Amino acid sequence: MKKFITKYLIFAGIILFSIKGMSQQDPLFTQYMYNMSVINPAYATDDPGMLNLGGIYRMQWVDVEGAPRTLNFFAHTPVSERVELGLTVVHDEIGGWVKENNITADFAYVIPASENTKLSFGAKAGLSTFDANLSGLDLNDPNDPAFENQSEIFPVFGVGAFWFGDNHYFGISAPNLFTSKHIENERGLRDLGVEEVHYFLTGGYVFDLGENLKLKPSTMVRAVKGAPLSVDLNANVLLYDRLEAGIGYRFDETVTGLVNFKVTPSLRIGYAYDYPTYDLSRDGSHEIMLLFDLDLFGLNKGYDKSPRFF
Repeated sequence: MKKFITKYLIFAGIILFSIKGMSQQDPLFTQYMYNMSVINPAYATDDPGMLNLGGIYRMQWVDVEGAPRTLNFFAHTPVSERVELGLTVVHDEIGGWVKENNITADFAYVIPASENTKLSFGAKAGLSTFDANLSGLDLNDPNDPAFENQSEIFPVFGVGAFWFGDNHYFGISAPNLFTSKHIENERGLRDLGVEEVHYFLTGGYVFDLGENLKLKPSTMVRAVKGAPLSVDLNANVLLYDRLEAGIGYRFDETVTGLVNFKVTPSLRIGYAYDYPTYDLSRDGSHEIMLLFDLDLFGLNKGYDKSPRFF
């Protein structure tokens, strides 16, 4: 009985935390400033002929068995003077119990806002799959409807706006306007988790402190019904347009640190660590990031002289 209760509480707690805090449509990444297309379809780099590719792998609560693992892949490129298209894929896995996949196509329309800034409006659409395999749990009652295997598909549709220039950006978005219920039983069992609409505000600026030194503060604010407002504050330092390091604070949650390095003009690798300030203070989270810029038509010779800040 004790073993059953323990597994139930762990399972329910992880599911509820994932859905309430950051579900599959709204993933949590410390290196958010480098993969903003996952939360804002209007995110644009405005680099003609350039295909921007990236991936982030996040290992959360490394000392907790069955803790979440998240893999994110993203790609986007301008296809005309004002249109950018992208693809975002996110895979979440919690132990061997729950797997989610979110696949969306992103569309952004970019218009000049001033001589040095542009404004982009975007939309994303796709599908999210949810699979819960509970057969591995030890149950007193194997017919308990709360532990039936689940497999569901939900639609995804989100919108956003993104104002940016060479050294700044500001974005507002809702990556999924649809709500969905997870693990809902037709025989009257109440849903275990309801996914609400998440809203994001992001912003950042690059201060030129010298020929080879730049300061890059940034922030991300997340709001969702039924949960406290979440705020990330970060300050990164960029040296020689190659080596970047920074610290951050997620209010009432974690202290973060990150570092990344431009290995070649088109390849950047990065790492981030989260140290929780709540009860799981011994269980940190790790992120590994890879960014790759592919010049499709040879239009950007020497583009490495203008680094990709965001």
